Order: sequence, then structure tokens, then C-alpha cells
Amino acid sequence: MNLNDLHPAPGTKRKAKRVGCGIGCGNGKTSGRGHKGQKSRSGGGVRPGFEGGQMPLVRRTPKRGFSNFRFGTSYQVINLDLLENRFDAGSVVTAIELEAKRLIRSKDGLVKVLAKGDLTKALTVRANAFSAEAIKKIESAGGKAEVI
Repeated sequence: MNLNDLHPAPGTKRKAKRVGCGIGCGNGKTSGRGHKGQKSRSGGGVRPGFEGGQMPLVRRTPKRGFSNFRFGTSYQVINLDLLENRFDAGSVVTAIELEAKRLIRSKDGLVKVLAKGDLTKALTVRANAFSAEAIKKIESAGGKAEVI
């Protein structure tokens, strides 16, 4: 294959719609905007979410609670039953190993270990946060829970 063999896929190149070029083109005179009205003027139209004076949906729906989107911390959660199934006794569990086994999405985020399931193997678990019950279960199995 050479550079002169390259060409775009069929149907991907479409000519721009040329409006206002006479009545023969089908988009002449009013350029497909109809006659008069707000949408026919240049710069005309309504803002996104405007419903013609009716109370907009975003204002009609009830709001409850509090969203700390700016300062809140979100953790990637991992449970002890997954650690039991995926790791051998005596191994060190970090975010890198968890990502390699596809138990978390990214090794760069914060990881929290929760206590769902039982742990019988002695594991050294290094994470950003632990639940109190998870720490008890890890240490009762002979392992260590290390906060990074």
C-alpha cells in the first residue's frame, strides 16, 4: 500500500450545505429557516433547557440531600472475599496487584478494603483505608493491614 492508494471510506466525505443560493437549490431565499419568528433571525433561538415559559424539568424535579462533589473523596472498594479467592497465602496485596488482577479500575485512585466475606489466608494488605471490621478479620487470619 502506498500513500497514493489511500482514500476516505465511501460516504464519509459530504459537501457542505450551501444555503441562500437561489430558489433552484431548495434552500434559497429564507435558507431553510421558514418565514419570521425567533428561530428565523440571526442569533435567534432559545437556550438549552428552555421549555417556552413552562417550569423547566430541572426546576420541577425535587432536590434532596447534599452532594459534596468538589471536596468529597471517592474510593475504589474491594471486599475480603475477593482477596481470599485471588491471592495466595503470604502475598502482599497493593493497588498494583489489584489492578493487574482487574479487581479495581486504576492503581492511581484511592482503595478501601471492606469486610464482606471471610479471610483465612495471612495476607499483607496495603490500601488507603480499611473498615474496622476488615482490619479485625485480616489480623485474626494472621495478616497485616497497612494504611498507605
